[in-house]
Amino acid sequence: MAQAAPYSQSFGAGAPGSARLRAFLRFCRTQPLGALALLMIGLMLVAALFGPQLAPHDPLATRFDAVLQPPGAGHWMGTDSYGRDVFSRILHGTRSALLLGMSTAFLGALIGGAIGTTSAYFGGRIDAAIQRMNDILLSIPLIVSALVVVAVFGRREVAGVDVILMAAITLPYIPVMARVMRSAALSVRALPYIDAARALGFSHARVVAHHMLPNLMSPWLVMVSAFTAQTILLEASLSFLGIGVHEPTPAWGLMLSGVSVEVFVTAPWVIVFPGLAISTTVFSFSLLGDALRDALDPRNRG
Repeated sequence: MAQAAPYSQSFGAGAPGSARLRAFLRFCRTQPLGALALLMIGLMLVAALFGPQLAPHDPLATRFDAVLQPPGAGHWMGTDSYGRDVFSRILHGTRSALLLGMSTAFLGALIGGAIGTTSAYFGGRIDAAIQRMNDILLSIPLIVSALVVVAVFGRREVAGVDVILMAAITLPYIPVMARVMRSAALSVRALPYIDAARALGFSHARVVAHHMLPNLMSPWLVMVSAFTAQTILLEASLSFLGIGVHEPTPAWGLMLSGVSVEVFVTAPWVIVFPGLAISTTVFSFSLLGDALRDALDPRNRG
């Protein structure tokens, strides 16, 4: 029986559109949970892009005559202690969560991947120096390092994006990604065709870019998915602590901050729906990462 084409070839740059479609359909068939997670993420992207058009109310409008109204026809998820529509704020909060989560995960994975691949390729003193620096950074808890960066450098917005917060969340992912990519790159570096490429006189940049990186995309994609889930949870934690996204910007973590026990008892929807949004998003990205890991594993091909 003919062996099915591997996922890496089907999703490759030179694969025709029909092969990519077949690979996508095979992914949906063999990884139903991953396909469901991909559908959920697609719906969240739609909410992030068209949140202002889909929201039935202004997320910043306060109505003190509609404080803590339960879910109903006028407010599908109720209102908060300021009379703001919870559903509209969750829709608008999707944009900040996904924008911050995906951008910081991509930046952290990109920088960390480059450092880890360079460390594995050159080895020797360069590898030792990079790994000792990674050990120092990995010894600092993720949320603690983010808190320190925000506390030291404050807040600075550029084009509506808090670059200090983005840097604070990106920084802890770099050593983690560098360690993972170094481990994967070491096995690729030992393959004979890498030595053959160097013997032919190819530059270090060409060997890394054309011969090593294409074989490292599988773990890289899985880590990006995992980092996105962690970033959304970290951003919600920082907003809950008061150093993340600040008022009046709608953010899921900020919606949970400052809610007293009395409000939670009398109006549980104020916490339940933002908590469900955070949990669903994190769970979806985690499921997608697991599905990508299984799909891109060479042992599962055929």
